[in-house]
Amino acid sequence: MRRAATAALDLVLPASCAGCGRHGEPCCSRCRQALLDPAPLSGEPGRRVPSGSGVPGYALAGYRGAPRRILLACKEGGRRDLAPVLGEVLAEACVALSLTGDRDAAATLLLVPAPSRSSAARARGGSHVLRLARHAVAVLDRGGHPASLAPVLRLGPGALDSVGLDRAQRTANVAGRVSVTGGWRCAAGARVVLVDDVVTTGATAAACVRALREAGAGDLAVLGMTAVGH
Repeated sequence: MRRAATAALDLVLPASCAGCGRHGEPCCSRCRQALLDPAPLSGEPGRRVPSGSGVPGYALAGYRGAPRRILLACKEGGRRDLAPVLGEVLAEACVALSLTGDRDAAATLLLVPAPSRSSAARARGGSHVLRLARHAVAVLDRGGHPASLAPVLRLGPGALDSVGLDRAQRTANVAGRVSVTGGWRCAAGARVVLVDDVVTTGATAAACVRALREAGAGDLAVLGMTAVGH
């Protein structure tokens, strides 16, 4: 009901920025810039995030302030109008971090959304990470960077909501529960970027990386929209 009401209001009222409340657009230019904090893109080791098994991991901004409000609005508040903005930012980050590789190379970049608990995704009307990754792929393709969406990870039954869990509990929560769907195998030479909204301890990222490696992925990176503690 809440999401339906939000969608109905969007038809008659101007959109307001989910980051600061300014009317006129889903995300104003100042809050959009906050989503793409230049510090992580400068290569400072302290701005990297835990990803598991030595795979490079990056976060675009800290999970606070405007970025946190924007992600919560997209994730819990039914603000689907934010997915294109977040997708654009994600695509820009892939290019800035050189995750797209050589645009003349035959290898394709695969964006793999981190999986959610199926019950949580249903309650939210689908995976918000999948939506923003889909928009990112479209932006990358338009910019001459071949990319594909690969929603191939699933989180098996028994996983709890991770809010409030410590590092050890988060690790145990996803242990043995992340797998690829339908016997998927990674194409030889593909560059795989695992995408998530918030990186906390890196437990989910590590479990996803493990599953992707078992499916043949060799060139891997983790890219979080935000990270706790960064």
